[in-house]
Amino acid sequence: MTTPAGDASAAPAASAATSAPRLGESVGPVVVGAGELRQRVAELGAAITEDYAGRPPLLVGVLKGAFVFMSDLSRAIDLPVDVDFMAVSSYGSATRTSGVVRIVKDLDADLSGRHVLVVEDIVDSGLTLSYLQRYLMARGPASLAVCALLVKEGQQRAPLDLRYVGFRIPAEFVVGYGLDADERLRNLDAIHVLADPSSSAS
Repeated sequence: MTTPAGDASAAPAASAATSAPRLGESVGPVVVGAGELRQRVAELGAAITEDYAGRPPLLVGVLKGAFVFMSDLSRAIDLPVDVDFMAVSSYGSATRTSGVVRIVKDLDADLSGRHVLVVEDIVDSGLTLSYLQRYLMARGPASLAVCALLVKEGQQRAPLDLRYVGFRIPAEFVVGYGLDADERLRNLDAIHVLADPSSSAS
């Protein structure tokens, strides 16, 4: 494979563009604008296309937060990819990871001998992703790599090998582009800071 595309990740540029809040919800400043997302997803898709030439990967989307990213990324990859989804619970209704991981929906696909690319929305502590990598490796894939849209700086509590990274962002609770606060605000087209994280915790 080529040099990890994750090495090219950077803090998103400051943007004056805003994405109008839906449903009357209050959101904070834009962290990653819609245009930045489109450009970076295209770059990631091109890198994955090059790296996996001749061995199209199985994309494993982690629900629910990665569904928008997964949709856009899959269309940016110029290979006949397969897709599957799994759901892993660690947040519940709170804005901080609980550290307890539970498989809510497992994969339908057999991973034996497959080149698997896990598509994650955001990496916080890394505990959930670390568990998920061990869980999937036990199924005998030919290779296993991770593509994460967002990585929160300075929050990782587990060693991680992230092959592709979209953006590295401050350690704030963010919503939009698939990420939610108590199941709300996933449909914002940019990524925002949540104005009042305590309002989404139960």
